[in-house]
Amino acid sequence: IILIIIMSEITQIRRLSLWIFIIPFCAVNLCLLISQNYLLLDNTIFSVDMIGRSNFTIPYIDGSLSISRASRTYPQFLIFKPAMFITAILLVLYWKKNNSLINNFNNMKIEKNYFMIFGILSAFFLIIHSLLLGIETDIKIFKFLRRVVLLSFIIFEIVAQTLLVICLYKIRGKILNLFNAKVLKFKIFLVGLLISVALLSIPVLINSGNVHLKHGLEWNYFVGVILFYLLTNRFWKRKS
Repeated sequence: IILIIIMSEITQIRRLSLWIFIIPFCAVNLCLLISQNYLLLDNTIFSVDMIGRSNFTIPYIDGSLSISRASRTYPQFLIFKPAMFITAILLVLYWKKNNSLINNFNNMKIEKNYFMIFGILSAFFLIIHSLLLGIETDIKIFKFLRRVVLLSFIIFEIVAQTLLVICLYKIRGKILNLFNAKVLKFKIFLVGLLISVALLSIPVLINSGNVHLKHGLEWNYFVGVILFYLLTNRFWKRKS
């Protein structure tokens, strides 16, 4: 019975992780396409706000456009905000399922692992960030709060991913027939890379200049964070 439950949870985690990668990746890049092809929507009810308009750019390389600018104005936010809300809900389910799965491997009925707590908190801050995005104000404390919320999401997300990878590494002997060892190494490398980039980027982020570099880091870091979930989909084997 336990094995059936474990396999069912693994299947659900694989599906959840795939959608957690697909939904935000498609939403953000669709917003980018709209901002660059705004002329196609002129003279329609979906006419793109001036702030959200951009010439052709590959922000992953040149950093000419921020994710915020590409997605916070009308009509892009009609795509971005619902996508982030759905992603947040899926994240909560993802971390809860992983918590249950780890408990089953360790023969524990109820145990709130720290990765689940940090993961759910990251989902909470993602929702708050989505709600605040697009609200224009000159109040400094509000702008500061918005940065704190975004930073909190990133920190809690990376901590959750790190703790989960550590957990999986510790029990790797119990799940030999269920996971792909190469993908585990990739996940460890990815988490290590995300932590390293975050620490090395602090001098750049606190500096008032380097705008294009900051935007480039933003886009690539975003892909790095959600890539963790694509790897999760490949981590667990379909059959045991």
